[in-house]
Amino acid sequence: MDQQEVFLGELLDINPNIDIGLIEKAYKTAEQMHEGQLRKSGEAYLIHPVEVAKILADLGMDESTIVAGLLHDAVEDTPYSLKDVEKDFGAEVALLVGGVTKLGSLVFESREVIQAENLRKMFLAMSKDIRVLIIKLADRLHNLRTINYMNEDQILYKCKETLEIYAPLAGRLGIYTIKFELEDIALKYLDPTAYYALVAEVKVKKDERRSSIDKVIDEIKEALDDFHIAYEITGRSKHFYSIYNKMKYQHKQLDEIFDLTAVRIIVDTVKDCYAALGIVHTLWKPVPTRFKDYIAVPKPNRYQSLHTTVFGELDQPFEIQIRTKEMHRIAEYGIAAHWKYKEGVTGDQDELKLAWIRESLEWNQDMHDPREFMETLKLDLFSNQVFVFTPKGDVMELPSGSTPLDFAFKIHTDVGAKCVGAKVNGKMVPIDYVLENGEIVDILTSNNSKGPSIDWLQIAKSSNARSKIRQWLKRQDKSQSIDKGKEMLEKTVKRKGLDTHDFIRNVWMSKVAKNLNFASVDDLYTSVSYGGVLLSKVFGQLQELYEAEKEKNAKPEDAELIEQVNKKKPVSRRDRQGGLRVSGVDNLLIRTAKCCSPVPGDEIIGFITKGRGLTVHRRDCTNITNLPETERGRLMEVEWNTDDGDGTYDAEIHIQGTDRKGLFSDISRRCVDMDVNISGANLRTNNDGTVTILMMLSIANTNQMEKVLRTLRQIDSVTDVYRARTL
Repeated sequence: MDQQEVFLGELLDINPNIDIGLIEKAYKTAEQMHEGQLRKSGEAYLIHPVEVAKILADLGMDESTIVAGLLHDAVEDTPYSLKDVEKDFGAEVALLVGGVTKLGSLVFESREVIQAENLRKMFLAMSKDIRVLIIKLADRLHNLRTINYMNEDQILYKCKETLEIYAPLAGRLGIYTIKFELEDIALKYLDPTAYYALVAEVKVKKDERRSSIDKVIDEIKEALDDFHIAYEITGRSKHFYSIYNKMKYQHKQLDEIFDLTAVRIIVDTVKDCYAALGIVHTLWKPVPTRFKDYIAVPKPNRYQSLHTTVFGELDQPFEIQIRTKEMHRIAEYGIAAHWKYKEGVTGDQDELKLAWIRESLEWNQDMHDPREFMETLKLDLFSNQVFVFTPKGDVMELPSGSTPLDFAFKIHTDVGAKCVGAKVNGKMVPIDYVLENGEIVDILTSNNSKGPSIDWLQIAKSSNARSKIRQWLKRQDKSQSIDKGKEMLEKTVKRKGLDTHDFIRNVWMSKVAKNLNFASVDDLYTSVSYGGVLLSKVFGQLQELYEAEKEKNAKPEDAELIEQVNKKKPVSRRDRQGGLRVSGVDNLLIRTAKCCSPVPGDEIIGFITKGRGLTVHRRDCTNITNLPETERGRLMEVEWNTDDGDGTYDAEIHIQGTDRKGLFSDISRRCVDMDVNISGANLRTNNDGTVTILMMLSIANTNQMEKVLRTLRQIDSVTDVYRARTL
């Protein structure tokens, strides 16, 4: 029996009613398109789309989704186009394949930007059809199963991306079978020492736990039989990544984790769920704080179950989960369990579109920086949820740490904009009060409210509320924000000792706004005013434009200068930096580039600018690596003057850490101890409790730079310190 027959037979075993003719046609198309292509393992490439299709079939997905799974790589890697897909299999399959296909034809500045833009594209497709994401999850799962054939850098990048993006997305859809496997595989490669140590430790006590669980199951069976309740009972082991997280972040030992193994009771009806819960609580004493009723208040991904932890033998706690068969199907397969298409119904999909996807598209439209998009997406995916109630009893889901402002904007933009206070459980609370599960929230509004202020951006925690606050500020208070942003930029220019009249020109600012993806100069100033874009970034772009203008107005003798430098003839120009030397050229006006801030010890190269002498860049500066061939004649070799080692150079570093009182003070003190001057700093607190600090330091050489980075990394709450990338 060949591979095609085996594949089609497996699909018929899963779903005897599937349109096997359509699947066979897609299989043959994929086989033809990928003919001769091999995976890194040396296997035929066709194995990958076939395995993806099997995963989709196991989830119970419809024919269109399985066909798209078979063809999802053909459009990327073969001459087969989306038009061909639509012609052969219809618009529905073409939409699914197009949503999964990467933006391979475009060129982006970094891997991070590529990731962000691909996710933007996928989210847009997801809003039209959630099956796009389900296909992508199946694709990622099979790639991780065979990831050992990639190089180490690729493995680490893909596994980290999986934990940050795809596993949380699977959780949002409630597809825990995929979520758990993605997490465990990623952990195995990201922290192999911890993973294999954990596997060994769990295995040692497996028989002991099995014996204990068997006793519990026997007691429950006997009690349920007495009450004539139909049931299925199984033991469930917690997956490794979940155990790893609890041990690492909650500082627990393996024996302290209550739900390392759990008993799962599956019954026929909701009534039987609560009856079984009552029986369990008569057999063992429950832990009061460990009961959760997800039947009455389901999770946003539709997960329903009763969870209770009880004290067993020797007062050892263990968890019991109780649910119906339908609830169990949803718990395993999430939104895929509800898919209408497998039943031939192609009606409205609104019930299948999760609210957070629509909200993500709303705040996505308000973000111009791909890195900000990624940070916000990760925050939304990783945040735990809090469930609160309106006075009428409606359940509202918000990110953990949310305030009444988040609640108000969740109800409606106007309610948020007119918010003047809030009551929680009937008592007045400030708008920065942190909401907890089960609280009843009542928003107080006033037509005389002045509306959101910039401070609200620090109070609101959800991306939805923050996006609406930004939009309101732009719409209602734009002139004030514009003036403030312009004033901030002018102060920066003056602080650099430059003429603001020369620098702040509308024509230049329009170019800066365009380069930073703002629709207008006013939008750029507004973003500057509330911290949406860093002043240093705007100033850096402005300075480059200023230099370009100088080049256009260069004097005729500058052409002679370039010619003389290229011929290594001595010219008479004053040095601006004593620590730099150009071979064969004396007294040439030299300066270091602001975009990459080289320091002695860096590999450098010079670029001749008309009217501005020679600008020295790091060799890895993107302004150099992306230089057009027509401009490379201006490049020339330069070197550090080791005879003059007393100078210092401005260099920017980025510090990431957990926000706490006194952090910046500790950083500053360490810099003073190292005799390093801080010439500028910009601090931004993030919604997830972290902080990002940009510091401009006066550095003598790369040895001192390495010492600074090494020393600052040792400070409590600092998670990473690195030299700023070039613009």
